[in-house]
Amino acid sequence: MPPPMSVPAWLWAATIAALLGLILLDLIIVNRRPHKVTIAESARWIAFYIGCAVAFGAGVWIFGGDDHAASYITGYITEYTLSVDNLFIFMLIMANFAVPAIHQHRVLLIGIMMALVMRGIFIGVGAQAVQRFSWVFWLFGGILIYTAWKFAFNSKDDEEYDPNGGVVRLVRRLFPVTDVYHGSRLTIKQDGRRLLTPMFIVIIAIGGADLVFAVDSIPAIFGITQDAYLVFAANAFALMGLRQLYFLLGGLVEKLVYLTYGLAVILGFIGVKLVLHALHENELPFINGGEHVTWVPEINNWISLAVIVTVLTVTTVASLLKSRRDTRQAVEPSVSEPADEARN
Repeated sequence: MPPPMSVPAWLWAATIAALLGLILLDLIIVNRRPHKVTIAESARWIAFYIGCAVAFGAGVWIFGGDDHAASYITGYITEYTLSVDNLFIFMLIMANFAVPAIHQHRVLLIGIMMALVMRGIFIGVGAQAVQRFSWVFWLFGGILIYTAWKFAFNSKDDEEYDPNGGVVRLVRRLFPVTDVYHGSRLTIKQDGRRLLTPMFIVIIAIGGADLVFAVDSIPAIFGITQDAYLVFAANAFALMGLRQLYFLLGGLVEKLVYLTYGLAVILGFIGVKLVLHALHENELPFINGGEHVTWVPEINNWISLAVIVTVLTVTTVASLLKSRRDTRQAVEPSVSEPADEARN
């Protein structure tokens, strides 16, 4: 892995300010009038955010070099892909809480802003940990390999999302919540009491779900680069494009039947890469006498990028072909039935 870039404080501040500016632009343009987001509108915003992410990558290439640019691009693609799988949970949350279509964009935007803050804290802690403790690579590698195993062998059909579980249940227990939505308001005053609305609970659910997702995604990107600046930027751009992807894909996400297996391969690959790196950086006394294991190979980021793009391409094409085949098989019996009745 290339060493972290030297990023001055002013560049961190400028990057965060630019990201906040993008969020403000989104709030002003999209949320000035609550409405159901159309596919065309989503496509334009996704193109805009991908363009911003690519422009940032070009800047990294020019000022940081091709290795850091490859790290950023690989991290961005990985985080965005993991985010696509998360859309299943977001759809369940929206359905379980019956969120009105005109307010779904606002819910996702606020939830993702919360996620950016939480992930920023995770990234700061993780960056310090990997610099000071080499055993953290073993921990991250183990998390990813275990997650890959879950993705490969656990069926989504056996999983249920409980909208009253975890943080949501705690909030309901501590605070009174209204039974109906009151527009996009988070709280209302009723009979002299301040009450939360279901909108507040939904936002907590979205933010809490993304916090859980960070347990997989943060170790994954640290397996690609240890540069906190690039890790934060890749996460930020992936998250900011996620809510528009939610409206664009909609039911199409269900057609990506092999995506989970592709994610299992990607996470397993990055997990193995982290284990190999952990051996190179080894300081554990019970492995090789506490010495670095220099004879094992390390996987560079160009190979990582090639593997991830190949896996995503194969799983996407295979998923779409299967969906088309299943649709054709479902239509053929209904077409042949009238002909059979006519012969009889």
